[in-house]
Amino acid sequence: MSQKLSVGKSVIGALAVGVLVALAGCAPTPQSTPEPSTAPVTPAPDPYAGPIAFVGDELDWFLLSADEIAAMLPDVGEVSPAVSSLIQVSDGGGPEPVPAICSALAAETSLGSIGARSVTWATAEEGSDGWLHVLQFADEEAAKARMDQYVDAAAQCVEFEFGGPATFASSTAEGEGGIRALAGSLIITYSTGGGYSVYTSYVSVGNVIVEVWQPFAGEPAFDTEAAAALLRDRAEEARRMLIDELTANPPAPVETPTAADPAAPWNAWQITPVGVGPVQLGVDLDEAIAAVPGARIQESEWEGGPTRLIAADDSASLLLETQEGGTLVSALTVGIANTAGDRADDAAALPSAEGVKVGDPVSAAVTAFPEGTDLRIVSSGEYFYEWSTREGVTLRFRLDRDSVGDDSAVITGITLEDATLRNALIFG
Repeated sequence: MSQKLSVGKSVIGALAVGVLVALAGCAPTPQSTPEPSTAPVTPAPDPYAGPIAFVGDELDWFLLSADEIAAMLPDVGEVSPAVSSLIQVSDGGGPEPVPAICSALAAETSLGSIGARSVTWATAEEGSDGWLHVLQFADEEAAKARMDQYVDAAAQCVEFEFGGPATFASSTAEGEGGIRALAGSLIITYSTGGGYSVYTSYVSVGNVIVEVWQPFAGEPAFDTEAAAALLRDRAEEARRMLIDELTANPPAPVETPTAADPAAPWNAWQITPVGVGPVQLGVDLDEAIAAVPGARIQESEWEGGPTRLIAADDSASLLLETQEGGTLVSALTVGIANTAGDRADDAAALPSAEGVKVGDPVSAAVTAFPEGTDLRIVSSGEYFYEWSTREGVTLRFRLDRDSVGDDSAVITGITLEDATLRNALIFG
């Protein structure tokens, strides 16, 4: 090999080494592979631990299917679909039982309720339907007080007098969260002849009592233990569903609206869950009256009766009712209240609820306050659409006729009531 060629190769080699060194100097500094980051863990919310208060369509969670009803009771015929309506008779009267607590078994469970879902079915007793009522009360205390009476009656009324010999053979079942259920066969024989026999069952949880009622003839054929267990199990399911729902969507606190101007025209006032215009629920009567300076006061014709405030220009009025035996304002009504001294105020001059006013069709109330209950009271011939909050405040829209199947029934009065201020019924 020539020296020239050898030198050339050396130069080329040196250049190659230089290029490699240069390239090495330009290469990026090796980076370590980053560790994958861990997404922040959102802790599960604490389970809801507040009051067990069902409202609106949550009452549907207690319903039994047609097959469950037929398996629970003998001689069940066609079962109608569930409806958001309730019929109360409210006639009272009749003989006094001994012990007195036994009258709880004959009284309407729905008395004092503020919402309902109902199912009816045909029975072997001609002309007599059976029913299931899911009944919402103002709060846990109200439902518990009523269920206490049924439990006491079951213990004391195995044999009793009710215008003749009577019996109530029953079974009980308990569940988590204070759930209590009982089911029995009530047989009443009047000394003057006649009487009646019914299968009757109850279960309570939170602010709800479920009642199942069916007449029968002859000897009872009712598995009371199975019935009580079925109602208890359904109540446990509904309670778990409510806790899950309120855990995921905690109930919002009730907002106190901006104070209304007592000097404003009364049709500018709003009916809200806390009161009507400047007049609030739950305050002493004197304080409520003082909230509307200049209003004319029309006192009740009887002790403990309602007080009416009348606008200075006589255009409108507001009826104030107090808690029975007390002075706290429990209910406020604009329009017709079916009480002495009712006035025919111009609907345009009265306060409204979410834009719903006296003179509107019931459909307006249903749109603004959905998931309510159509209520018919047979003894007094009254009709209402009622809606309530989870806190037990109720709006009752008085109607000129039955609103079931008739969206054009007219609102004649609007009552706002704090149903938690009602006194419990007393049996014995």
